[in-house]
Amino acid sequence: MAGQTNTEPNRGGGRTTSLKTSRLSARVRVYGKRVRDFARIFRGSRLGIIGLGILFVFAFMAVSAPVLTAVGLLKNPDVSLCGTDFHYCRPIDPDLRRYVGPTSGALLGTDHIGRDVFSRLWWGSQVTLLIGFMASVLSMGLGTVVGLVSGYYGGWVDEALMRLTDFFLVLPTLVLALVLAGLLAQAGGGSAWTMVLVIGVTLWAFTARLVRAQVLTLKERQFILRARAIGASESRIIWAHIFPNAFSLVFAEAVLTVAVAVLTESFLSFIGLGPADANTWGKMIDDALSHDVIVRNLMWWIVTPGLAIVILVFGFTLLGFALDELLNPRLRRR
Repeated sequence: MAGQTNTEPNRGGGRTTSLKTSRLSARVRVYGKRVRDFARIFRGSRLGIIGLGILFVFAFMAVSAPVLTAVGLLKNPDVSLCGTDFHYCRPIDPDLRRYVGPTSGALLGTDHIGRDVFSRLWWGSQVTLLIGFMASVLSMGLGTVVGLVSGYYGGWVDEALMRLTDFFLVLPTLVLALVLAGLLAQAGGGSAWTMVLVIGVTLWAFTARLVRAQVLTLKERQFILRARAIGASESRIIWAHIFPNAFSLVFAEAVLTVAVAVLTESFLSFIGLGPADANTWGKMIDDALSHDVIVRNLMWWIVTPGLAIVILVFGFTLLGFALDELLNPRLRRR
């Protein structure tokens, strides 16, 4: 009897574990099928493929910068260059190579303190992409939470949150970002994470409206009513049933938001309110204009980071519109 009593719980526990494993494997198969189906559809979008290819190039630049510098294929972006061979300057080295045009030793020349512009352009992709991605994540997070809560609960909660959202929608994005960045700079800010905070706070309102509209159409559907009938909690209904169905539109909007975040950071850096502790393409343009590149006929110094910003934003825009078209049934080509 004692042996039988000890084996019964193990059998029940084994069945429970087996059931959980089968559910997990079923979910993995379903998600895997969705990913394969989406990849098959995405391959038919030429704009999406072009945008993704552009982003892969810049992602490679960001990831490979430390490796290429370590093996000597890129110069250190923060070290001045001296001599005809463009070696790293020593304390007693008098031959600082300032304002040098493009040569074999410095593909895009040097800046006002002899740093390699090509290396700074390559390394600048890291912080520029980081600020764009993290600001988009913050913006999407704020907008998604506000939209979910507002659309699901309705009533005075919806009214209060939507009036706050309208306030941010009415204010011009660049003006609000300029004010916030100026206030944080006076308070001792001016770092890359300050830029993430400023840009994320200024861009969340449209996402909140988008998510709220999606929630209003989802919360009255049959699968939500069934979830309520079997006693599912409010938080489970929101995050396990409504959010996954709204995620596709949020994801497409997030890709487009990265492009806006990159442009906003470039604007703030251009007017001197960008991150003081990091090298971004916007800061390169600000440095170039501060040292009379037009008068000195050093247009390569300002054109290359500006062109990189345009191409990066173009890539995110193409990918974002392609995802929006594929994930939104009303826009999908048939």
